Amino acid sequence: MRHRLRRVASLDSDLMHSSQITLDALRKAVAEFAGPGVPDAGWAALTARTAPAIDPSVAAHREALHVWLNAWGCRIRYPRPGEENLFDSGVEQWWKQWQHALPAPGVSITGLDDADFPALGECYQELALVSVSAGPRRRGIGSTAATKMLYALRPQALMPWDEAIAKRLHGRRDAASYAAHQRLGRDWSLALLTEAGMDEAELAGHLGQPGRSLAKMLDDYCYLTFTRGI
Repeated sequence: MRHRLRRVASLDSDLMHSSQITLDALRKAVAEFAGPGVPDAGWAALTARTAPAIDPSVAAHREALHVWLNAWGCRIRYPRPGEENLFDSGVEQWWKQWQHALPAPGVSITGLDDADFPALGECYQELALVSVSAGPRRRGIGSTAATKMLYALRPQALMPWDEAIAKRLHGRRDAASYAAHQRLGRDWSLALLTEAGMDEAELAGHLGQPGRSLAKMLDDYCYLTFTRGI
């Protein structure tokens, strides 16, 4: 596992240097995708239901995450009356085991260390495998939903992805690729802040997105560039 993480990270570093994001490219992506002042109703509802912070050890917070993921297109089935809520029990168990692999609340994407990435990859992989439906076609939360949930838990630090982003940038969606994606985002972020001569909060304000995390703005860029091909 560690050997694969190093190999993919090396490939990802080569990609980062060949397709480095510029400040102008990020500005265009943020303007087109988010738009100044456009509210995210789903995110607002999630944060309101889980204030002051999302805590997956709380049943109501797990339910709010389930609703938010489905609002973001994940289509995780709700249990029928009498069925076990596999999403609820699976996320609860995952959180007990893996919460300490996540960055501390409030840590920015630029504050991630190289030593953080292997555990983040494993944390992601285990979440993606959490069962959400029983029967002969048992399925897990899945790659995209797992990264979205991790983003919701640590919105300052972790970038989500979809299948197109993952495959275009990393060729796969395994633990090593998720770790490489977060490293790539960290390196992009440091380069952008150097180019701008600003800290993260100043850059968000400069781009007309005060309070928006750099991790999410980079996801806007990746979505437009690799998913929609704009």
